[in-house]
Amino acid sequence: MAILPIYTFDHPILKQVSTPVAEMTGEIKLFVKNLFETMNNADGIGLAANQVGSEHAITVIDIGDLEEDDLKSGKKAHKTPPLVLINPVIEAFSEQKEDFEEGCLSLPTFRDKVTRPTGIQVRFYDLDMKEHRLEADGLLSRVMQHEIDHLNGVYFFERLSPMRRAMAHPKLRRIQLGQAEAEYPVYLEQKHPQRRKKKK
Repeated sequence: MAILPIYTFDHPILKQVSTPVAEMTGEIKLFVKNLFETMNNADGIGLAANQVGSEHAITVIDIGDLEEDDLKSGKKAHKTPPLVLINPVIEAFSEQKEDFEEGCLSLPTFRDKVTRPTGIQVRFYDLDMKEHRLEADGLLSRVMQHEIDHLNGVYFFERLSPMRRAMAHPKLRRIQLGQAEAEYPVYLEQKHPQRRKKKK
């Protein structure tokens, strides 16, 4: 397995709509393992394929570590297993919405509150290309929405109000110029020769 560099704002691939996976291959299965490895190395809870430069409509999610408190308090009976979503599509949204602070591995050091539906229904395929439908709420719903947005070329800051987006511009500009430090490998573009990976 390999740790892949994460592409940051504003690489063109992050604004592209991902290409559906037509058939499963050994290469794609290895890629999914690398996605998990890359996400875990960066202490992330979700990662979309285009965030590492791939056009495949694939995202991986693992929120298990963040559910520990809910498990201990009895609010949740089981830990959510790591998920691979291939060609995911959100088919329904709940009417109820909530604000929650989000971050993104492609936007190092930048966080803001985003309003999203609290629940969704998602259709996707697994690594055996078997179709599933899943109703999700809470954190899982939010992470799924965030990652599926990535696959559709949408950053989370594009969900902010015009005022919040304007306030975020200086932070986004720093990321664009390669001036935001990341604790994980990032893709080094030639137009940003000053950008360097921060050593651990």
